[in-house]
Amino acid sequence: MELTRLIPILLMCASFFFGGCYWEETESDPDYLPLDDSEYPYAGLPRIVIETEDFARVRDRETEHRSHFQIYGERRPESEVLPLNLHGRGNSSFKMPKYGMKLEFADKVSLFGMPKSRDWVLIGNFGDKTHLRNYMAFRLSEWLGASYTPKACYVELYLNREYMGLFLLSESIKVAKNRVNIPENESSFLFEKEGEKKYDDPYIVTGEDNIFHIRSPHNPSDSALDLLLNHLNSFEWYLSNSGWKTSAISEWIDLNSYALYYWVQEYSKNEDGNFARSIFMTWENGGPIRFGPLWDFDLAFGNESREDVMAATSWYIRQYSWNAKLFWIPGMKEAMANYWIENRDKFKALIDSVPVYRAIIERALKNEYKRWPVIRNTENWALKLPHDSYDEAVEYMVQWMRERYDWIDSQL
Repeated sequence: MELTRLIPILLMCASFFFGGCYWEETESDPDYLPLDDSEYPYAGLPRIVIETEDFARVRDRETEHRSHFQIYGERRPESEVLPLNLHGRGNSSFKMPKYGMKLEFADKVSLFGMPKSRDWVLIGNFGDKTHLRNYMAFRLSEWLGASYTPKACYVELYLNREYMGLFLLSESIKVAKNRVNIPENESSFLFEKEGEKKYDDPYIVTGEDNIFHIRSPHNPSDSALDLLLNHLNSFEWYLSNSGWKTSAISEWIDLNSYALYYWVQEYSKNEDGNFARSIFMTWENGGPIRFGPLWDFDLAFGNESREDVMAATSWYIRQYSWNAKLFWIPGMKEAMANYWIENRDKFKALIDSVPVYRAIIERALKNEYKRWPVIRNTENWALKLPHDSYDEAVEYMVQWMRERYDWIDSQL
């Protein structure tokens, strides 16, 4: 074959070798997963490469897709190819163009120094133009001494040889030694407040129509569900019928975990934190209800989808459901005010830390907004505010946080 005819073939082969190899179908046991980063170059963050079997698309939250997973550094893979199952995750966020995913590995794995587990999640943060709000809430939770805060790190994701953008890889909320550390039995519960539009089995509905999805125990018996339901109904009766005149609130809830939950939600004015959904609690028979872990803060820190919530002033969380009734109890307002005063420096420090967190993802943002150019977009329900630049989006959030901090401080 003439050299002139060979050159294009050689160049094509070289580009496949250095930019990512391609073949027509997925392999059942690949040695490595191809990565073509010619359009979206390395940006200082780990790259996660996932291929579903036969490149199946993730169309719903229920279908599990057999998949393969590999971590890439700047130039080469930095992990073996690992088998896992993948499916969509999230409530309203799954309906967004860039959706979240749940990863379930065949064996426990440690990712980026985090404790081993089979279960992890990828959070898309499509509704947060700064990509910082969930990460900030986790940091604040840690500073305030929460018994458990999900560990997380930023990554870029390639799914089925397509660049999907900047994600937050996080531990999922589950009962385990290194996560929510409670006994796994039928008298100890991890449960989540869910909204009326969508909830998952197994669940209970209290007398005040609050829906709670039971995360642990798995497949609880009817007697276990009745145990939790009766306790929550008794607590709601206590809140609604002046039960505090005969028993102390500390017999019902752990006040420190409640104060932490309340103030992170109130300070960020988290739209879902008004007892709507993504509110986790634990209860062990014979003990108080404990609040946490904290989760789901993309609609917070001035990014609310409802215009009546967006202002940095006014109380929000304390106006709703259990929260409103808890603030009726004598001494509760004073206890919550004292918690803010004792920890106000930590809330202030979060504002000062924004440049540090931004620096982590600065380079990857170029890839992200090339793939998802939504800075000026207001068409999605969660993308309420248009911005002329990423700088403007961050400046808006920081200014909102300053105003929120000052307003709360002035009230107390």
